[in-house]
Amino acid sequence: MSALENAASGGDFLSAGARHWVRFALRRTGQLLVSLWVLITAAFAMIHLIPGDPVRSSLGLTASQELVETTRQNLGLNDPLPLQYWHFLQGLVTGDLGMSITSRLPVAEIVATRFAATAQLALSAFALSVVVAVPIGVAVAVRTRQGRGRVLDLGFAGTSVVLGSIPDFLIGVILVWIFSVSLHLLPVGGRTGLSSYILPVLSLAVGPAAILSRIVRVEMLSVLEADYVRTARAKRLSATRIHLGHALPNAVTASLTLGGLMLSGMVAATVLVETVFAWPGLGSTIVQAILVKDYPLVQGVVLVYGCGVLLVNTLVDVAMTILDPRSAVIR
Repeated sequence: MSALENAASGGDFLSAGARHWVRFALRRTGQLLVSLWVLITAAFAMIHLIPGDPVRSSLGLTASQELVETTRQNLGLNDPLPLQYWHFLQGLVTGDLGMSITSRLPVAEIVATRFAATAQLALSAFALSVVVAVPIGVAVAVRTRQGRGRVLDLGFAGTSVVLGSIPDFLIGVILVWIFSVSLHLLPVGGRTGLSSYILPVLSLAVGPAAILSRIVRVEMLSVLEADYVRTARAKRLSATRIHLGHALPNAVTASLTLGGLMLSGMVAATVLVETVFAWPGLGSTIVQAILVKDYPLVQGVVLVYGCGVLLVNTLVDVAMTILDPRSAVIR
């Protein structure tokens, strides 16, 4: 009877855990759908909230009235607002983001040709920041544990604060002046080869790496004082095994949420960095579209950026829940 009771309690535990997962999945899916609806509605309203006629603004004052009316008709801007919204939603379902006013090309086609460059830039910068920040944060934590290495602690704190507070585009300008204008080592801009990635990736990665290294250090210092780490020291395990095998996984897990937010920030930061380096991605595309007032193109790129940020945040939440199932209850 005791074994049956234990089995029943175990079954109840598993079913309770499954219920928590189902609740988390439903709640997170609902939040994602609501966020997507808000993003889509805001992107749709953008054209209609801008003062003046967006078609006239994009085509210029010298464009004929016939051309303006034809363009408005082709874009569906003469239809009633609810009908425009319905057609906009239908287009999104089929992958139709509208038509660019200036180039007369489908917005989805323009986005598709520029998306890879932005994704490669953001992901490369994210990977570099993690690869640099985690070892630095761990090393500084080990060296400054229990009040040791005061000079190193102060130097690391000051340097990370300064680097983390400099805007990405300003770092890019500084890097261009040093490595391109002064030393002539790297290309000023463009996407012409592997060397052209170095400066824009560094521009995006320096600030987040500085911030993430501080978080990793704080988490690592907390983990190094945990009971299981003290037990590992009492067993006379090697320092490498203690730091990398026992402490690091827990410290990195706690920093995962910040890493996801960093990636979202990097995606948004590509707008200015791509402009600095003439990078042929979505960032430079939206800047050019704003300058020529091509609002359908701006609308499409904003949607892609927003969906990218929402997707990254959702994946981070799922990863956190997998690493720590207890968070499914909280979330």
